Amino acid sequence: MDLERVETSLDLYLASVDARPHEFRSRERRALFAVNEKARSAASLDELMDLVFDETKDISPTDRMSVMLVEDSGTRFVSHWVKATYTPLLLAPEYQQDVHTSSLAEVLRSGKPRVIQDLEVYLSEHPQSVTTQLLVNEGIRSSLAWPLASGDRRIGVLIRDSREHYAYGHHQLRLHEVLMRILGPAVLRAFRMEELTAANRAYMEMLGFVSHELKSPLASIVMDAKLLTEGYIGQMSEQQHERVEKIISKADYLLSLVREYLDLARIEGGELHVTPRSGVDFLAEVIEPSIELAIGQINQRGMRIVRMLPKPPPLLDCDPDMLRIALFNLLGNAAKYGRPGGNVRLSVVVKDGAFEVSVFNDGPGFPPSEKHKLFRRFSRLQVPELRKEKGTGVGLYTVWRIVQQHGGRTYANSQQGQWADFGFVIPQPLGCSFADWRGGARISV
Repeated sequence: MDLERVETSLDLYLASVDARPHEFRSRERRALFAVNEKARSAASLDELMDLVFDETKDISPTDRMSVMLVEDSGTRFVSHWVKATYTPLLLAPEYQQDVHTSSLAEVLRSGKPRVIQDLEVYLSEHPQSVTTQLLVNEGIRSSLAWPLASGDRRIGVLIRDSREHYAYGHHQLRLHEVLMRILGPAVLRAFRMEELTAANRAYMEMLGFVSHELKSPLASIVMDAKLLTEGYIGQMSEQQHERVEKIISKADYLLSLVREYLDLARIEGGELHVTPRSGVDFLAEVIEPSIELAIGQINQRGMRIVRMLPKPPPLLDCDPDMLRIALFNLLGNAAKYGRPGGNVRLSVVVKDGAFEVSVFNDGPGFPPSEKHKLFRRFSRLQVPELRKEKGTGVGLYTVWRIVQQHGGRTYANSQQGQWADFGFVIPQPLGCSFADWRGGARISV
């Protein structure tokens, strides 16, 4: 963009925020325009505020800048970002203060900026202010605090500090009036993204903790109940046996939920990640252990598992521990939603630089209109036959995450009312493209 077009764009932008022609110097206009253009693409609050600091430090006295946001239903200020041209920072970046005890409360309440031109004088008048004392000790002498707002909502305060006295006059106030019209909505957007990320992380940590705490007691309940049904602690009546079998069934269901949530929490939290190795005996290290884990569910539904596997056993590049989790979820999904007494067909195909694993079941399947919901976290299909079975929408999402980490792809096909087929394809060796993958003939053994 040439100089004339930039100046025209600047004029149009400043007019949109009620700035008078030639009110700002050229470098100020350019800085405001740069913030306006780049703020929309900032991926985080840190990235956004680093941008603002770098673009505006030459047009406004800046030795220190920070953002205090309001949390806990408007009762607490929390420092979310701090940057300075010096070290050390005595007022810590993670500083927080109750709103009702903070001098910034009036800035938030009134929606008007506050300027302190001489912090040493201010401290002598407010000797109880710990934050002012720390700033003075850092060498800060004047401060500008401006409310951050998006529409009618006030979300926090931006504070710009200088080591010079009387750094912020009328022109600086006008400059920040324009700047903050850009910054308020951008800060809110970035903060909301961080809140969602933090909430998801906290949720996953809680989910992992609760799942871990439930896993051992539930497994113990199942084991003790099976000892009862198998007569190791004495004979039971038919009615007692029936009751204990129901306990086992319910505990097994809860244990399967715990496994799903624990796997999800570990994957989302970064505890479980793909560590591939070469030459994995896929049948011995992935297929058979997964079947062994799922066979109880399959047998309980009166189903028969059909293996369609290659000979000789393939040696593949993968993380067998992670793929056992993925395959167990697919087998459990087939056992849960397939037709009682039907078949679960497990097949493996290795050909043309990739391998494919497929789990087929006789069952109600799903309509094409519901296919887009599959492999998404906590998503369940709105199919009456499937809704009868309890589920979380976690298992298929976990499969997708594991396959993605292998550089592969998942798929699902169905003929509604007749069958469903879920599977994944992983390139060989890992990291290669499988654009030419065409599948291959499945071999029944």
